[in-house]
Amino acid sequence: MANIYGYIRVSSRDQNEDRQRLAFQELSIPAKNIFMDKQSGKDFDRPSYKRMVRRMKKDDLLYIKSIDRLGRNYAEILEQWRILTKENGIDIVVLDMPLLDTRRGKDLMGTFLSDIVLQVLSFVAENERTNIRQRQAEGIAAAKARGVRFGRPPSPLPENFHEAYQLWKAGKVTGTAAAELCGMPLSTFRYRAEIYQKAKLL
Repeated sequence: MANIYGYIRVSSRDQNEDRQRLAFQELSIPAKNIFMDKQSGKDFDRPSYKRMVRRMKKDDLLYIKSIDRLGRNYAEILEQWRILTKENGIDIVVLDMPLLDTRRGKDLMGTFLSDIVLQVLSFVAENERTNIRQRQAEGIAAAKARGVRFGRPPSPLPENFHEAYQLWKAGKVTGTAAAELCGMPLSTFRYRAEIYQKAKLL
């Protein structure tokens, strides 16, 4: 007897999978047959996905909410679709795209239409992923241009930093000695001293 499966994917641990899970509950998919990965869709190296594929047999049915939940890599989505449907004999239904339902149109025309829709949607999914990366890069570049700093905030300066800095600037102690007075490496002292000097000049 054929089994019904559902596959859920969210890109990160803080994303909510409730919308996908609710859709599968309405289809009465057994909880033990719902598999979920919380990681990027850039490839199919996902533990739950692999476990699900190993369990599925010919004529089983797999539901996914949308094509980008399956993945975001155009070539790999097409390859996985081919393996699941052509090699393993599994049917796939994409809930957000009724045309992508391999149970329908088993004739040549139905398969042809399904393949076209899949290729278009796979391309759109990967294109969106590329656009997201580009927007992120542009956003970071714009923020840096505005002077926004990324990474951990610097630790507070030690109380005697001003005194050590003044001694060093006056040539009364070496940089190494000033760094030791502040309890920090020489490279850190010089870096913090440069920022300190710029702040004083503003």
